[in-house]
This record gives sequence, structure tokens and C-alpha cells, in this order.
Amino acid sequence: MPNHLTETATAYLQYLCRDIPNRRVGSAGNHAATDFFARTISGFGFAVESTPFACIDWHDDGADLTANGTRFSAKPAPYALGCDVTAPLVVAATVAELEAADAIGKILLLHGEIASEQVMPKNFPFYNPDTHKQIVALVEAKQPGAIITATSRNPELAGGLYPFPMFEDGDFDIPSVYMTDDAGLRLAEHVGETVTLRSRATRIPSSGVNIVARKGGGAGQRVVIFAHIDAKLGTPGAVDNGTGVITLLLLAELLREYAGRLGVEIVPLNGEDYYLAPGEKLWVAANEGRFDEIVLGVNIDGAGQKDSDSAYSLYGCPPEIETAIRAAVANQPHMTEGEQWYQGDHSLFVFNQRPALAFTSSTLGELMTQITHTPADNPEIVAVERLVEIASSLRDLVLALDQMA
Repeated sequence: MPNHLTETATAYLQYLCRDIPNRRVGSAGNHAATDFFARTISGFGFAVESTPFACIDWHDDGADLTANGTRFSAKPAPYALGCDVTAPLVVAATVAELEAADAIGKILLLHGEIASEQVMPKNFPFYNPDTHKQIVALVEAKQPGAIITATSRNPELAGGLYPFPMFEDGDFDIPSVYMTDDAGLRLAEHVGETVTLRSRATRIPSSGVNIVARKGGGAGQRVVIFAHIDAKLGTPGAVDNGTGVITLLLLAELLREYAGRLGVEIVPLNGEDYYLAPGEKLWVAANEGRFDEIVLGVNIDGAGQKDSDSAYSLYGCPPEIETAIRAAVANQPHMTEGEQWYQGDHSLFVFNQRPALAFTSSTLGELMTQITHTPADNPEIVAVERLVEIASSLRDLVLALDQMA
């Protein structure tokens, strides 16, 4: 069976991360991935529910930026509107400077301290600090014709992408491009001069689906296993998070004959890397008043990197479940207990006070700072054997939890 599962995992990886060019929400690749998942898991005897949602896809043909005859490299911010603006340059490096700026109709450059973090989308449902809301409100009140943001690195929110877009929000309607922090310093020397910015970006109305696959049940309790199926723009999304999706399908095959009293719910959430988290919102809404049914929530994200172990972490697990988890992973050769981390969909269980388990790679720090959200997140960095090990551990865990139901 392990050899068969390794071959199957390799074929899944080929399809999800090579045959499909990108799995960004709303894209043709995202539709192909969700269709593939639903078709495959139903073949293992799971009942599949698909819930549609409206979204936007997005396309860009680059940007041109010039100041006093000098060209600067800049990229359209994902999901931003395009523009063709010639106007004086206004610069702000702090919130206080932004508050004092006269930017109506001008091109606004944000750099330095104010651009040190990726600003959460205006309507993101789960986390949005007041400092980010203040920046968005100020920028909208200033009514610039366009925004340029100059950023360095922020692996916690932007992964390994450098520079990162300060704004990534389809609900933010001021055209925006981004550049490196060094380029921003050079551009800031042109403050007050006339700058021309042409950004060729287009929002495309689209749709997606969120899938929930179920098997077993009758005890009034269930285990829920997540892995997000979407990927960021511009990356194959192999470890973030094609490997998680592959693990879900391997687990489903291992549970082909399962008919236990404990319900098993497998969810390839569609939207973790999208500015509105639509799949997460739909799943949370569907589970209002039902979270007490969840014996354990599991999330797989960032798993399977070559030359690393699989790292598991526990969150609020009662002793009997913790014992079952440790027994399920004990026989796997490349499994280690890692530090807790909250930048993943298992936070949905934690926030709703349900026991949770997360799987990732032991090299999570390297992944976040150098690889995720970049073209380097490709199939060449994946060890599919790690995915088989995680799936096998989860199969054993489900069977153990079923005995406890």
C-alpha cells in the first residue's frame, strides 16, 4: 500500500502543481482543482457537498512608472484596479506624515515604517488590527489618484515574497502598485515632481466552490480535517498547499472502507490565500451552533518539504485525545513535535474552543521566509513520502477516535 500511495501522491502533485498553472480563487485552475478533488474523493465513497460563492479573478500586464525621465520597476498589487495617472508625487513614511499629506488626485508613495506590514483586507472576517484599519481609512480619505508602496520583507503575512504588496484587496478601490524598499527610497527623491504611473490590471467577475466531503457518523460527533486548496497568485503552491490537498485525498483512500460511528469530514477550504477567505467564511457559517460536535479539528498546511520531518502541534487537546495522537504518529520515521503556530486554518478550531492538531514541515520557518507565495514553491521541493506518513497517521487516529466515540 505505501508504494501505491507514493505513486498516487506523485500523480496528484503532477496534476495540481504542474498541469494546473495556478489555483488562485476564481481562476480556471482553481475550478479544475476543486472539480478534481470532488470527483476523486467521491470515488472513495465520500458524500460531497459543493457550495458556490462569488469572487473575482484578476489579470495584469504589468506597470510602467517614470519620474523625471527615470523608469522604476513596479508591479500591480494583486486585485487592484488599473490606472493611467500623471500627477505630482506625495510621500509618507509614517501615519503622522500621511495624516498631514495633501494627496487628492496625486500619486502617493508609502514607504518606511508605514509600509512595514501587509495591510489586512478591509473586509477580512477573522483578523483586522486597528492600525491597519486606520491606514486604510486615512488613505481613502486622502483620495490619491494612485498609490505606490515600497516594501521590504514580512514573512509572517507575505511569506517569502519580496517585495510584497502592501495592499492585496479587491474591495480597496484606489489603484495600487508595489516596489522594493530600495526603489522607494530612490523614488522618494522625486517628491513634488510629476510622476506617470500606468498599471494594466483588470478585475474579472468569477465564482468558486467550497467542498465538504463526509463519511461515517451516527455518534453525533465528528473529526474535521482541513487543507486549503487555493494558492497565491504567481506560485505553483506545491507545499502551500498542494501537499495538504494530496494528503486529504490519500487519507480518503485509506478510509475507503470506513463505516464508523464517528463522522469524518474532509474539507479542502477554498480561500486561505485569497483576500476574503470565502471558503473559511462558508464553513464557519455552516457550523454555527455545531462546534461542540467536533471531537478534533486537524489542519495540514506546509507539509512535505524535502529534507525535513513532518511537524505536528497540539492545541487544547484533552488527555485521551493527546494520547491517541501521540500513538498515531509514533511509528512514523519522520515525525516530530513542533512549536505551535497560528497562521493557518486550524485557528478556526482554536478560536471556537475546539481541540486542534496541525501538520506542517519542521522547516516551517524557512518555508515562510524564503519559499511560500513565490515561484520557488514548486514540486521539486516536495517529498511525497512525508504525505503518505501523515495520511497513515491520520487514518490510525480516526480509527482510534472512532473507538472512543
